[in-house]
Amino acid sequence: MKTKMFTHRDISAKWYLVDAKDKVLGRLVSRVALILRGKNRPEFSPNADTGDFVIIVNADKVRLTGRKWQNKKYYHFSGYPGGLRQQTAKELRNRYPERIIKHAVKGMLPKNRLGQRLAKKIKVYAGPDHPHQAQKPVKLDI
Repeated sequence: MKTKMFTHRDISAKWYLVDAKDKVLGRLVSRVALILRGKNRPEFSPNADTGDFVIIVNADKVRLTGRKWQNKKYYHFSGYPGGLRQQTAKELRNRYPERIIKHAVKGMLPKNRLGQRLAKKIKVYAGPDHPHQAQKPVKLDI
């Protein structure tokens, strides 16, 4: 018996819709990263993009446990001396609510070219509306 290796050409990607309202960030994102990577499919290959697309709506209503809204910090470095910027999770949610989820998902993907390609397959929106109706996404309950 031989093991078949799949490539991204052998897989037809599906689209999933996830509502992040009142979901804990880490639990939600670990499941999304698994779908993006393709580990939920029998055709999974670790070196190929065999995952699906994920649309996340209501990103501004995601939950963090404990005191993470005040204590969790997000850092950005411009590359210049004194260019390290930081903001709390609450400040980031007020300004860019979709970045919290994108940052968490990207941290759970591989740190190589495959991970960069997979990170482009997640679409995050702060409100309940999204422009991907033509793809007919399947609602996924997490």
